[in-house]
Amino acid sequence: MESPVQQPSGARRAALVFIFITVLIDVLSFGVIIPVLPHLVERFTGGDIASAARWVGVFGMVFAAVQFVSTPIQGALSDRYGRRPVILFSCLGLGLDFVFMALANSLPMLLIGRIISGIASASFTTANAYIADVTAPDKRAKSFGMIGAAFGLGFVVGPLVGGWLGGIDLRLPFWFAAGLALLNFLYGWFVLPESLPAERRTPRFDTAHANPFGALTLLRSYPQVFGLAAVVFLANLAHYVYPSIFVLFADYRYQWGPREVSWVLALVGVLSIIVNAGLVGRIVKAIGERRTLLLGLGCGVVGFTIYGLADSGWLFVAGLPVSALWALAAPATQALITRQVGPQVQGRIQGALMSLTSLAGIIGPMLFANVFALFVGTHAPAQLPGAPWFLAALLLACAWSVGWRYARVAPAA
Repeated sequence: MESPVQQPSGARRAALVFIFITVLIDVLSFGVIIPVLPHLVERFTGGDIASAARWVGVFGMVFAAVQFVSTPIQGALSDRYGRRPVILFSCLGLGLDFVFMALANSLPMLLIGRIISGIASASFTTANAYIADVTAPDKRAKSFGMIGAAFGLGFVVGPLVGGWLGGIDLRLPFWFAAGLALLNFLYGWFVLPESLPAERRTPRFDTAHANPFGALTLLRSYPQVFGLAAVVFLANLAHYVYPSIFVLFADYRYQWGPREVSWVLALVGVLSIIVNAGLVGRIVKAIGERRTLLLGLGCGVVGFTIYGLADSGWLFVAGLPVSALWALAAPATQALITRQVGPQVQGRIQGALMSLTSLAGIIGPMLFANVFALFVGTHAPAQLPGAPWFLAALLLACAWSVGWRYARVAPAA
């Protein structure tokens, strides 16, 4: 019977607070550089916007590919050596890498920095495994919801701070992000306890599941997890419609500039915080994890359909609260998955799931960008700028169907 590591409640709360802060700082540090990284790339390409756009696409694809490889390795390392050293190493590596990027004086150096960022930021895998270690199964959805709230808060504050600092100097957001990550490392060094005792660790480093394809094979050995993993992949693939086309879509359809876009993104983040921090725990308690998962995915389908149909900015904004309820699905899915496996493989399972997320990040941007280009170009089969949103809605509908079949609460592993 699975049970979390028995720690004093105060120590467990402190550890969960640190995990929340770790994820928040990771997301915040990446959010800070969102407004300035494309401009820095443009500077290195001599001001050629088309070339800069292609390079930004390369940066995104490479970052996701590196995470695809790195996340199962970190998960396997945490199963073998414990969560604490892996998380602290990631925090330190991320801080030093932002210093490297702040000092980068060429495009290849900046790309190397992004590769290192992709490796270090794979700590999300271990953070999820840590929560599974120290939280009772019936409380995990709420804890995973808090991690979702950290994502929302980071993406509200990060771009706003990054835009303000970048207006002073394009390098300043990188120094700011470095300071955050290094302070987080020092904080964790003194606060974060180990969550996985030696007797629960794997006896050796699992090389078979430390590569992304081996990790996906591990998922297949747990049929219930494998079905829920498909939900994770489809939902994350649909999510990439936001970073892939939102800015271009808003400009094309509503003539929104950077200011309007930044405020809408901030509202998206605020709604995400409300749902993850305020609603997930209550709704899971009221209707259970399975129904919460299906409710969240259903709201995502409706929300994306509204986006695709919205012919005015106010109608698009009206769809935000509906779409925000999609955030109910992720923590419910995570909670259901962690019930299916014991503590000795939580890290590898989480690593495999993060590999799926990274795989979605490799496929998603090009998929949605090309669909958008197809339906707004001069040779478009139909002028349908909302086509990417309809595609995202279809993907979530498929995820709903898979979730209907596989989302069952089983006895704890």
